[in-house]
Amino acid sequence: MALEVDIKKAFPGFTLDVSFQADKGCMGILGASGCGKSMTLKCIAGIEKPDEGRIVLNGRVLFDSKKRIDLKPQKRNVGYLFQNYALFPNMTVEENIGIGMKLKKEEKKPLTAKQLELFQLQGLEKRYPYELSGGQQQRVALARILSCNPDIIMLDEPFSALDGYLKDTLQLQMQEVLAGYGKDVLFVSHSRDEIFKFCDKMCLISQGKSMQVGDTKEIFSKPGTMEAAKLTGCKNLSAIEKISDYELFAKDWNFRMKTAEKIGDDIRYVGVRGHWLIPSWTDQEENTMAIKEAGYTETPFEKQYLFVNALGEGNSRIWWMINKKDFIDQDGGGLPPYMIFPKEHIMLLR
Repeated sequence: MALEVDIKKAFPGFTLDVSFQADKGCMGILGASGCGKSMTLKCIAGIEKPDEGRIVLNGRVLFDSKKRIDLKPQKRNVGYLFQNYALFPNMTVEENIGIGMKLKKEEKKPLTAKQLELFQLQGLEKRYPYELSGGQQQRVALARILSCNPDIIMLDEPFSALDGYLKDTLQLQMQEVLAGYGKDVLFVSHSRDEIFKFCDKMCLISQGKSMQVGDTKEIFSKPGTMEAAKLTGCKNLSAIEKISDYELFAKDWNFRMKTAEKIGDDIRYVGVRGHWLIPSWTDQEENTMAIKEAGYTETPFEKQYLFVNALGEGNSRIWWMINKKDFIDQDGGGLPPYMIFPKEHIMLLR
């Protein structure tokens, strides 16, 4: 395993207790703001010291409370991209990039030039951080990290301060850079879209504790718990009563439905993502609900309806999301009288 983390650190009213392993590729850490994501990175980098536990990178022990090992940040060979990029304000772009190279000035020049070209920073060599855009600052910070050839790169909310167009452009550039880097990456974000886009594996953190570690697509498809479903963006959730091994009653929706997966005795909730719901103009299919509209909003490219079960009172609202092009193409072109809950997309949750 390239990276092994199993640490605890107590704060007033909050305890960080995370455990995960990352092996090759990009590992994501997903969680709400204040859950302990950034603190985890700081502990790995050596900026913060855990109260107990162990951190191992490529077989090299960075921290072990029992053996009293605590390498200094400079000895860990970890590249850490801070949220604010942490560029030196009194240094030019080329000076910022070369600061971590343990080489003579003349030896730094060709390596710095290579990073300037890789990150498309030619012509900005003599500028200072305050003269750069947010995207340019990020690229300088990444170039500085890669120039030191770290064993792992850690990215802390790298796109949180960028606007939509710039964010999309830099995400594409970042994917290309990370693909060429060829070593391990730890990617922290509160954005499920970013984690899904960048990360092969992921760790969910809630209130300081690691809840689930595994394949990103698998966790999004089968989050397993109510909390994990919420963190991965599922809006449609209901408490249940189990009727049989493959049938349940969703209490918040007043709706009886069948499942493709066997319902375990520990299952307490059901979830379905709004994009998986299928509009229908008949009630001939399995798991079809008669519906009535309960709200509406839209984004530039998507329509988002809220509806309730038309046959019950006081039901929780359910989200249905549909691409605007698909909406125009569908029969009727509006909210249908029925909605199908495909049993293969029903998530059983503890």
